[in-house]
Amino acid sequence: MEFLELIRTGPAQAKLLRGPEAPPLRGILCVTGHHLLLSPGPQGTSDLWLLLLHVAGAVSYDSGTITLRCKDLRVLQLDIEGVEATLDIARSIEALSSLESVITSFPFFYRPKGLRLGDAWHFHPPERYYKRVARETNAWRLSEVNEDFSLCPSYPRAVIVPRAVDDDALARCAGFRQGGRFPVLSYHHAPSGTVLLRSSQPLTGPQKRRCAEDEELLRSVLAGARPGAPGFILDTRSAQAAKQARVTGGGTEAKAAYPGWKRLHRPLERGRPLQESFVRLVEACGDLEKSMDGWLSQLEACRWLAHVKEALSTACLAAWGVEREEACVLVHGAEGTDSTLLVTSLAQLILDPLSRTMTGFQELVEREWIQAGHPFQLRCAHSAFSHARPKHEAPTFLLFLDCVWQLGHQFPLSLEFGEGLLLALFEHAYASPFGTFLCSSEKERCLCEVRTQTHSLWSGLNQPKVRRKLRNPLYVPSPLAIWPSVEPQSLQLWQGLFLRWIRPPEPSQVAWEKVWQRLASKEKTEDCEPTSKPQL
Repeated sequence: MEFLELIRTGPAQAKLLRGPEAPPLRGILCVTGHHLLLSPGPQGTSDLWLLLLHVAGAVSYDSGTITLRCKDLRVLQLDIEGVEATLDIARSIEALSSLESVITSFPFFYRPKGLRLGDAWHFHPPERYYKRVARETNAWRLSEVNEDFSLCPSYPRAVIVPRAVDDDALARCAGFRQGGRFPVLSYHHAPSGTVLLRSSQPLTGPQKRRCAEDEELLRSVLAGARPGAPGFILDTRSAQAAKQARVTGGGTEAKAAYPGWKRLHRPLERGRPLQESFVRLVEACGDLEKSMDGWLSQLEACRWLAHVKEALSTACLAAWGVEREEACVLVHGAEGTDSTLLVTSLAQLILDPLSRTMTGFQELVEREWIQAGHPFQLRCAHSAFSHARPKHEAPTFLLFLDCVWQLGHQFPLSLEFGEGLLLALFEHAYASPFGTFLCSSEKERCLCEVRTQTHSLWSGLNQPKVRRKLRNPLYVPSPLAIWPSVEPQSLQLWQGLFLRWIRPPEPSQVAWEKVWQRLASKEKTEDCEPTSKPQL
C-alpha cells in the first residue's frame, strides 16, 4: 500500500495546544507517511514532530478541532482552519496510525546518522548470559534445540537447560507444556548455588496426564543445585484458577510426580483487569476537577498500586526462596509470557547487583522480556486511550517498569540508571523508531527480518551523550540484595510518568534534577581532566 493513498490533505494552518503549562504553537501542519509535522517557520523556537505510531486508536475531531490521545499519555489538541481540512487531516492521521503491517512501520525506514544497521543487536545474545552461568557452575548447558523455532515459537533459538537433559527429552517436555514453553533457566544465584526458572503450565488436563521427561528435568534441576536443596513451584494463578485450567487441558504439577517440589499460589492479575486498572488510573490522573477526597477515592478504586504491591510481593517471595531458603524456584502461570516474566525479572533485580547496572538492566529486559516471548505487539498496541478495549492489550511491561521505579525510589543509590531510562523504555515499547520491541516473539522478528532491517534501541540509548543523561549520578554499587517495602506508606504513584503531561514537576523533583545535572556535569568535567600533571 502506498502511503500517499492514505494522505488526504496538503499543508494547513494550525494551532497546537500542548497542555496547561505550555504555550500554544502556531504554524504549518503537514501529514507524512509516518509523522505529523507542525512548523512555526524559520523564526519559530520549537516545532512538533510526532511519530504517528504514538497516536492511540481513534482520533476525535469536531468543528475545526482535532484531539490526539497519544500512547505516551499526552493529549494534544489541534485547531485547524476549515472544517473540510480538519476532516481530511483527522482521517489521514487515523488511517496512518492504525496500519497493522510490521514491515511498513517506521522502524523499517528509520536511518539515523551515526548508527549502522546491525549495530547493538548482538549486545545481549543468550550466549552472553550463559558464559556467566558457565563460570559459576557446570550443571547447565546452552541448547539450540529450538534453532528453527519449531519446538517453541515464543522461545529464542538457544535456551539454558540442565546438562543432564538431552534435546530429545526437551522436545517431549515441550509437548507437555502450553505453547512448548518447557522449564528453562532464568537466573543462577551463585551464593546459594540455586536457580530461578520459568515455563508455562503443564498440560495435565482432566485425565491428569504425566510426562516422564518433564519430571526428570525438574529432578535434574535439584540434583544440579546444592545437596538437599528444596524446590518451589510459584504459580501466579489462584489455586481455583489452576484447578479450572484442567478442564481446558492445562493444570498444575502433581505433588506425587515431582518429589522435592512444593507448589505455592500467588495470584497476579493479568489481561483485561490489568488494562482496565491502567485506563482508570490515567482517567483519574487527567480529572482536574475532582476534590481531594474524590481523587484519592478514584486512585484507590483503580487498584494500580495494589497490582504494584502484589507484583513486588510475589517477586520478593521468589527471591527469598532462592537466597534465604536456598531453594530452586520455578515460576509459571498459564502461558508463561506475562506475570511469569514480571516475577522472574523483578526477582533478579532484587538479588543480582549486575542487573541493577545500566548494561545489566538492558540485558535483563532483552533476555527476560523480548527474547523470552512477551507479546509486545499485542500487549502494547493502544496504551490507555483505546476505545475498542482490545482483548490482548495489557500493560504488564509498564507494571514491571513501575515496580522498578519503586525500587529506585526506595533505594536511590542502588540503581545505576535513573527514571529517564524507565520513561524511555515505556515510550519505545508502545511506539518507537527502533525495531527492538516490534513483533511478539523472536520467530516473528526473524520472519520480518527485524534484526537486519531496523536499528536496535540499545544502540540509541548507549550513545555516550544519551547514556550520560540516563545514568544515576548517585549510584553506589553494592553486592547485597535490596528488599523493597510493600507497605502502603512505601508505595507511591509514579508521578514522573502518570502526571508529567498534566502538571509541572514538584519542587522536590526540580531540586533533584538540578542535583543530578550538577553531578553529571562534574563527572563530565573530571573525565576531561588529564590523569596526571604535565612535566615542567
